[in-house]
Amino acid sequence: MGGRDETEEERLDRKFDDLLQELRVMQTGAQLTAGFLLTLPFQEVFEDLDDFQRTTYLVLVVLAALTTVLLLSPVAIHRRLSGRHAKGRVVDAAQRLVAAALVTLSLMIVGIIFFTFDMVIDRSAALVAGVGMGAVVAGLLLWVPWGLDRAAGRD
Repeated sequence: MGGRDETEEERLDRKFDDLLQELRVMQTGAQLTAGFLLTLPFQEVFEDLDDFQRTTYLVLVVLAALTTVLLLSPVAIHRRLSGRHAKGRVVDAAQRLVAAALVTLSLMIVGIIFFTFDMVIDRSAALVAGVGMGAVVAGLLLWVPWGLDRAAGRD
């Protein structure tokens, strides 16, 4: 059985560095998406939205804000606990927060596809596009990692 020759402290440092890289990637995507969403009310076509579309839009804005907070939380936790020999707790909490952010970001992506198709074409096309994107997101963010994890367990 192969593995790294590292101390527990080195392992936690590596895991935290990996999490920071993941957070950087996710924050960029979340920021771009939130920025896009926040410009919509200032467009002329926004006045033409029906109540369902307005509600969908507001749900997407809340998901964007929630995603942002979830991605900022590990930084706040690290700032608060830095130097207190609590890296294990920091890494565990950050991993849970990143997992939650993946969920909210995934919902936001599917919601944006649904919302866009609803505005541009119609609600039926939006449902098809939303379900299709949901399947892609689930496949890439759930099933692919799950399959790789199972395959790694057999190695």
